[in-house]
Amino acid sequence: MEIESSQAQGTFVVPDDQTVSEFLDLYATLYGTVKWGFSAYGANLAMVRNYINPIIGEIPIQNIKPLDVELFYRKLRKTRPVSVNNRKPKTEFLPPATINKIHILLKCAFSKAVDWQIISKNHFLCANVPEYKSQQRDLWTMETIKKALDCCRDPKLYLAMNISFACSARLGEILGCTWDDVFISEEDIACDNAHIVFHKQLQRANRNALAEIEKKNHILYEFPPVLKKEPKTVLVLTKPKTESSERTVWVPRTVAFILKDWKKNQDKMKEFLGKDYHDYNLVVTLEDGRPCEKKLIEKAFNRLIAENDLPCVVFHSLRHSSATYKLKLNNGDLKATQGDTGHAQTSTLTEIYAHILDEDRKMNAQKFERAFYAKPDLRKVKAEQNRTDDEVLADLIQEIKEKPDLHKMLIKLLAN
Repeated sequence: MEIESSQAQGTFVVPDDQTVSEFLDLYATLYGTVKWGFSAYGANLAMVRNYINPIIGEIPIQNIKPLDVELFYRKLRKTRPVSVNNRKPKTEFLPPATINKIHILLKCAFSKAVDWQIISKNHFLCANVPEYKSQQRDLWTMETIKKALDCCRDPKLYLAMNISFACSARLGEILGCTWDDVFISEEDIACDNAHIVFHKQLQRANRNALAEIEKKNHILYEFPPVLKKEPKTVLVLTKPKTESSERTVWVPRTVAFILKDWKKNQDKMKEFLGKDYHDYNLVVTLEDGRPCEKKLIEKAFNRLIAENDLPCVVFHSLRHSSATYKLKLNNGDLKATQGDTGHAQTSTLTEIYAHILDEDRKMNAQKFERAFYAKPDLRKVKAEQNRTDDEVLADLIQEIKEKPDLHKMLIKLLAN
């Protein structure tokens, strides 16, 4: 009777002894190779291998009950992070951010299992996951960014910082930019038409991911390895994740002149090294022309912070600062700022980048005071016209007593 009822409701699932591990392999093959990017593919498979399969991988997927889900997350809270590239984990147990990523992966995977009629219900939708709240990135003020640029002695870092802040660009986009994307002729600069076209990014991808993922048409160029031994990963130029990321960004004149000076020095190095120079037409490169990886810029950026006692932020915060100050300068023009950042939705700007600084919030209070509270109550105007001078003076003295700031201002004016 139960089977007949399930068949009538369209929820009947044929019994199957497929394990969670076997299903996730199938999910990665059918769904992941189509929907995931190169970095997401490797990261998701690592989470399955390191944290999911050791705990629930051998359980038949149709036997997963709400209690198993709760016990799984309880176990994760006491699981030690796996070291990556021999780096010591920063926390003793898995942080809530990592558990949240695992939860998102399993929630999506088991929803797909429902669609494929492998299971009848996704119990991960109602799981009791450790509370996780994404933290807003700290920002550098204008003064801090100017100080950092003044203190910077690394030419590559200096150029990357200027492009990131002026163009609201991601680091991968900056490192993947080639000279045919940069328009900084004398005529362009004179007409305030100097601009950069961002339509590719530099990325390190796992070779297995490159072989499995169906987005091979996203690969624009694969850089040859430095060592003769074939590594597990490879540097590639790829298309951006979304069409909106392909954009044209106009640059300030100063940044255009910085790019021209960098190009002159790069040409001199190319001439000096001759055949030893690897010419990939990249803008930001190592001295011999090879692509510059993100980790090199990030290490140099962290070193700049440590040596000059600057507020601790990540390089990507320059992009956040850029978007925030552009919103301030253009009075909150979301569409214009979105055109520079390349976000698909303006809501991303309002949720992530629209940081309101304390001085702006104070200014809001001052504007509110002048616009609303500083105006007299018009209902009292007629009555006050018949008051005597002594009454007006008495009210003024009382108001000064009640408002210390007004009292101090009056003393200051009299002293002057």
